[in-house]
Amino acid sequence: MPQKPNLSSGVGYLAIPGPSVMPEAVLNAMHRPAPNIYAGELPEMMPGIVADLKRVARTDGEVALYIANGHGVWEAALSNVIGPGDKVLVPSTGHFGQGWAGIARGLGAEAQVIDFGKAAGMDMAQIADALMADTAHQIKAVLAVHVDTSSSVRNDIAALRATLDDVGHPALLMADCIASLGCDVFEMDAWGVDVMVTACQKGLMVPPGMGFVFFNDKAAEMRAAMPRVSEYWDWTRRANPQDFYQYWDGTAPTHHVYGLRTALDMIHAEGIEAVWARHATLARAIWAACDAWATKGSLRVNIADPGQRSHAVTALRLEAPQATALRDWTAQQVGLTLGIGLGMAAPGDPAWHGFFRLGHMGHVNGHMIMGLLGGIEAGFKALGIAHGGGALSAAAEVIGGA
Repeated sequence: MPQKPNLSSGVGYLAIPGPSVMPEAVLNAMHRPAPNIYAGELPEMMPGIVADLKRVARTDGEVALYIANGHGVWEAALSNVIGPGDKVLVPSTGHFGQGWAGIARGLGAEAQVIDFGKAAGMDMAQIADALMADTAHQIKAVLAVHVDTSSSVRNDIAALRATLDDVGHPALLMADCIASLGCDVFEMDAWGVDVMVTACQKGLMVPPGMGFVFFNDKAAEMRAAMPRVSEYWDWTRRANPQDFYQYWDGTAPTHHVYGLRTALDMIHAEGIEAVWARHATLARAIWAACDAWATKGSLRVNIADPGQRSHAVTALRLEAPQATALRDWTAQQVGLTLGIGLGMAAPGDPAWHGFFRLGHMGHVNGHMIMGLLGGIEAGFKALGIAHGGGALSAAAEVIGGA
């Protein structure tokens, strides 16, 4: 009998929701000897990087840079404005809302969580009730995840600001844009966000290792009133450095900085509005394919309302254990790595094997998405997973009509 061919040889496709696909230009920019950290090119490029980060965030405020992942900048942001005994409100729509609440508790704060589950966005009426009940204004901040990467929900941050304003509550509005920045529309200043956190490994297309905290004057005033802040997490000097090392409070992540410079150049060459439009179109193509597949079998998009879906990540449901079987097959047979169902069920729970996620953030284009969808459909056929027809045609129609 002829040997079954291995169709996974060649360049693999990491289609998980972060770290995202790294552009060759970014990787090439990082492939260099160690630079001088005291003078020359590296320190000279920092003011431009700071300005261009603010352009992506759509803010005239400040930004502090950290050697950290998203969890690190969760703590960095909170450390500057929240102390032991303070209270925060956390409207949670997935794993990462709960995670940020946990960081707050670790700092000695009280985290009041409103759990909206894992399949829909925030309910502003419930949030308004919680804020109005806080007549003494003990809640110092509302911690909102713009896109929860686990559930793939996209929350309405502008509506959350309107809710705070409508009830006259002075709490800071803090937004986690780790999954969304550079993918979904985000307007820090126009939406009235006081503090925003993000990291480099998703829409910013750089290997993991850098995190950023953006903040406005209101947040800076709250920082000034804090009795103490850890010297490492303190954003004051980082946002207004006198010397290069103060951007990072020590040795810089040198090669990441070169990669970030190139990634920002790519984003601004395309134009942030065009980047948003590209992500929106590719997301609609994925959803069109999923709708076709869902006409038969158990596949469902986790977020039913398209208006609440992220343009960066899509969480999907299958009858367990089909999701795990599909992920294993695509990785082993066609070189396509799909995301696990992070936070949708405990790893020991059989239901965990009924979720998977697609990352479509950053350095992605039409043919990559068509390849992603084709790999999934091949897996359905190979594994005998029931699915409707016409998915690739539906996706191609979206992309072809863009």
